[in-house]
Amino acid sequence: MSSNKRSQTSRADIFANIRRGLKHDISESQRQQAVANRLSDKADNLIPARSQLPATEQVELFKVMAIEAAAELIELESIEQVPQACADWLADNQLNELNSASNAELSALDWSPLAQQQITRSERVAQAGDIASLTSSFAGIAETGTLMLHSSAQSPTTLNFLPDNHLVVLHRSAIVGCYEEAWKKLRQTFAAALPRTVNMITGPSRSADIEQTLQMGAHGPKKLIILLIKD
Repeated sequence: MSSNKRSQTSRADIFANIRRGLKHDISESQRQQAVANRLSDKADNLIPARSQLPATEQVELFKVMAIEAAAELIELESIEQVPQACADWLADNQLNELNSASNAELSALDWSPLAQQQITRSERVAQAGDIASLTSSFAGIAETGTLMLHSSAQSPTTLNFLPDNHLVVLHRSAIVGCYEEAWKKLRQTFAAALPRTVNMITGPSRSADIEQTLQMGAHGPKKLIILLIKD
């Protein structure tokens, strides 16, 4: 056997051993089931005691932690109040533009209150220099007052980070106690395929890297406004 053929045979043997070690000789469906079994069998990490609360107390803890993280909180009775709340907040802060996610929940609302305040609303990918954005959130995490958001065609990740002001809709029923519960909820909701990007946002962006001087909006929005909806 020539040296070239021996080299090819050795290479094929090496790759075959790797495939066997990685169990790549099984079908795609078997691999997916193996991953699902591994995720479902994994025990939870140590859960902080402060997040092990009844649902109502989790909501109250989320509110306390979010405000402590310098987020603004606006409580609303229903999702239909979101346009008026956005119009009032933008007008109070002398802002006249809002770039919104285009998911069904937001697009279906009556946005005439913005027009009455001469505020322009658009639905597009955010760009540098945008004033304010509006998105929905997937979950709220009570232990740290954190929002979990995921990307989609209707809500690109740029909306979360490029505008100076980020308004976020959060339903009270979407608040969970700890990070583990939020990830479980995400995996259950998107069992077929996880979103491309998942963001955890706790308060507005800030940094004290330079001479330990706090700088708001260092890597994202200067203000985070949570519109908390009572279900």
